[in-house]
Amino acid sequence: MRIVADENIPLVDELFASFASIERRPGRAIDRAVLADCDALLVRSVTTVDRALLEGSRVRFVGTCTIGTDHLDLDFFREAGIQWASAPGCNARGVVDYVLGSLLALAEWQGVALAQRCYGVVGAGQVGGRLLKVLRQLGWQVLACDPLRAADEGGDFVSLDEILQRCDVISLHTPLTREGQEATRHLFDERRLQRLLPGAWLINASRGAVVDNQALLRILQQRADLQVVLDVWEGEPLVDVELARRCRIATPHIAGYSLDGKLRGTWQVYQAFCAAMGIASRAELEVLVPPAQLQSLLFDAASSPDEAMATLCRAVYDPRRDDADFRRSLLGDEAQRRLAFDRLRKNYPPRREIEGLGVGIRGESAALQRLVRALGARLV
Repeated sequence: MRIVADENIPLVDELFASFASIERRPGRAIDRAVLADCDALLVRSVTTVDRALLEGSRVRFVGTCTIGTDHLDLDFFREAGIQWASAPGCNARGVVDYVLGSLLALAEWQGVALAQRCYGVVGAGQVGGRLLKVLRQLGWQVLACDPLRAADEGGDFVSLDEILQRCDVISLHTPLTREGQEATRHLFDERRLQRLLPGAWLINASRGAVVDNQALLRILQQRADLQVVLDVWEGEPLVDVELARRCRIATPHIAGYSLDGKLRGTWQVYQAFCAAMGIASRAELEVLVPPAQLQSLLFDAASSPDEAMATLCRAVYDPRRDDADFRRSLLGDEAQRRLAFDRLRKNYPPRREIEGLGVGIRGESAALQRLVRALGARLV
């Protein structure tokens, strides 16, 4: 059996090498010639896997080690009898940590209290749902917009119009869909972007085309009051340099790039592959996950909850380093910038998640205990 895998997927050798030969390729360099005698294909979101790539090949399994599937032609897979798997929820916690780090940075720059903002979460699936839970457990005012979940479940979801009317922080976590009543391509078009409240913060860590990038650039050229955080871009890996410069935080599609998330993604696809091929799973994920460099923190009970939150979140992730690295990459011609974007992702340093962090409190503090539980860290 032969497997072609994106070179940025971890644990491929550890999980698949016992029953297959593996060829690693850059995700954007996977083409028909590479797949001529391939049985299975493992990708991330940068590889479009469709009829043009697979028709006539012997590929019978496609696994994407990511949450999203907008880069997969699922209709063609069904037609061709190709089995497939994704990794729903694998990097959700990493994205939550990214959003928390971004909120802390924005609050510090503007000198505002996070608890006094009104938050709107657009898309309440694997990522948005976890973000909602954290923000609500922190006791903050949060509204959620998810028409599909609202139709299925009812509940306290609100319209996107209400999000725009009431929320001065909006975080986007929708999948990218291009057709139908609930299409999300350019969900935030020029009309909606113009309706952002004065001083609003907009965060997009979903898919680049959920926001009309050119419309956003025009708005930011007119409104210096808006603070924008973009991790995803239309036209990746070629990013609009002027738009990136006008963002408060700009990063190269790494919000969910925690090591734990990437390992979980590969593990989920491995389990699906074994089930599809009738192969007994022989590995244990816990054995393959390396120990974190930072494993615990200790606070005195007299510590301020606001300071403790900043310390906890930044101990795991602070987006300002990624922002600085990305801005240094926005130089040279288009070819150089494309390569630099992918290089930042390929060489991304290990980042862990707050759920793996143990937190001790010396003395009694109900407020600190509530904070630790809300953020998802372990009380020890």
